[in-house]
Amino acid sequence: MNRTEEYIYYNELFDLYGSLLNEREKEIFTLFYEEDLSLQEIADERGVSKSAIGSAIMTINKKLDIYEEKLGFLKKINLFNTLVEKIENDSLKEKLKKVWEKE
Repeated sequence: MNRTEEYIYYNELFDLYGSLLNEREKEIFTLFYEEDLSLQEIADERGVSKSAIGSAIMTINKKLDIYEEKLGFLKKINLFNTLVEKIENDSLKEKLKKVWEKE
């Protein structure tokens, strides 16, 4: 997985499971993945070492991976979207998308 794919993947997981992280983890994730700060910039802002932030990012990613492994919401969403795209009836396709968005 390249860096762009990694960012997209973990942002998708964060959208699904971010509420399960503590406030510190949410903040570090946001600074790194959404605000695109470097490990050093985050470390300087928080008054810790660069390696501490790197470890925190790895721990956060591992947690998100475990949540996805156990719950599988992203996999289910991607499967649903793939199946909907195969439907030829545009009216039915739009109805399914609207139902999904309401959930």
